[in-house]
Amino acid sequence: MENEKVSQPFTLLALSDNPELQKKSAEIYFQNKYPVNPILGPIIKRPRNKKIRVAYFSADFHDHATGHLIAELFELHDRCQFELVGFSFGPISNDGMRLRLKKAFDNFIEVGNKSDIEIARLSRDLEVDIAIDLKGFTKDSRTGVFSYRAAPIQVNYLGYPGTMGAEYIDYIIADKTLIPTEFQSGYSEKVIYLPNSYQVNDRRRSISNKKFSRQDLGLPENNFVFCCFNNNYKILPPTFASWMRLLKAIPRSVLWLFQDNPRASENLLEEATQHGVDASRLIFAERMPLAEHLARHRHADIFLDTFPCNAHTTASDALWAGLPVLTLMGESFASRVAASLLHAIGLPELITSTQGEYEALAIELAKNPKRLADIKAKLANNRMSSPLFNTPLFTRNLETAYIKMYERYQADLQPDHITIEGGL
Repeated sequence: MENEKVSQPFTLLALSDNPELQKKSAEIYFQNKYPVNPILGPIIKRPRNKKIRVAYFSADFHDHATGHLIAELFELHDRCQFELVGFSFGPISNDGMRLRLKKAFDNFIEVGNKSDIEIARLSRDLEVDIAIDLKGFTKDSRTGVFSYRAAPIQVNYLGYPGTMGAEYIDYIIADKTLIPTEFQSGYSEKVIYLPNSYQVNDRRRSISNKKFSRQDLGLPENNFVFCCFNNNYKILPPTFASWMRLLKAIPRSVLWLFQDNPRASENLLEEATQHGVDASRLIFAERMPLAEHLARHRHADIFLDTFPCNAHTTASDALWAGLPVLTLMGESFASRVAASLLHAIGLPELITSTQGEYEALAIELAKNPKRLADIKAKLANNRMSSPLFNTPLFTRNLETAYIKMYERYQADLQPDHITIEGGL
């Protein structure tokens, strides 16, 4: 490695499965763009409070994938032990999710018009104990806030599937599937290991009762439907080539993709033709309201995951809607998210570790209706009985993690890896 500024960290997550390379990219980026800024001085240690003040920082407190995952967590937090502050620096909207999220906080503050240092100073003035960065290096993030130390404990969670490489981010929330012990060196943060999956989910995510027909959705009536509703940037040439081999192996099958933008769709159609596949076998799903989007999942047979950047919210959407997700697991955080979700919902048989295994299992499921039906039945049975969608259990485990972080800080101990024991 030559330590040159070549790629933004977020872009690299979709291109590389190497955690060490991702860490190096993040370190170079943070040192160049958001280095430690000591201008506000150290935070003077405060006496222990009855309640731990936790602040969540995001631009996504509205009708956004993060909001749809995390809303119920805020509502379920134990107000006898925690006080919640929301720092919002995203668009000010009046959609239903925005109103629900605002109501869930004890103190919801619009800071989009404030500078990074002003937000950090406000957080300090409010005596925030734990600052949760829900953005990382994603769109509209405000990493600079944390470079000033907005709180004594700063945490990377949910929005960014990788290390931030920043010495002022103390912890990353994960699980044993996402970051096995042997991969810890690829992360600058200390790892909080939650039981089950790291990903929070909202049981109130509604699925529309609207009855779509396959014709309504542009799908053939009786053909096998592979689908992937991931953003198109996650579809790398090796993944697409793999899908084309699957279409060739399963006659009359189709591939149902999310229409991210017309240019991407045109490129994918052209690429299918280059692989010798009739472009009409690629069908694109236009954007629609979440409840209806979840309902249309019923017309797919299996969700094909991307590599090395997996389905994240799209994977939990599929599982919530009853659609099995077939994933290829690598070494990076981003390539292990779907595996984390599948373990937590009791479907490890859908996790593969090589391209060959991935394709063989996809073909087996497409050719064996009984086996696929059994997996769908198992998913339906586990949906509300397994940990993945047990939001109260998740909330208790996360709160235990917050308490352990806070106790270490109060005991003048440096951040360290923390494993939370728990389960159903």
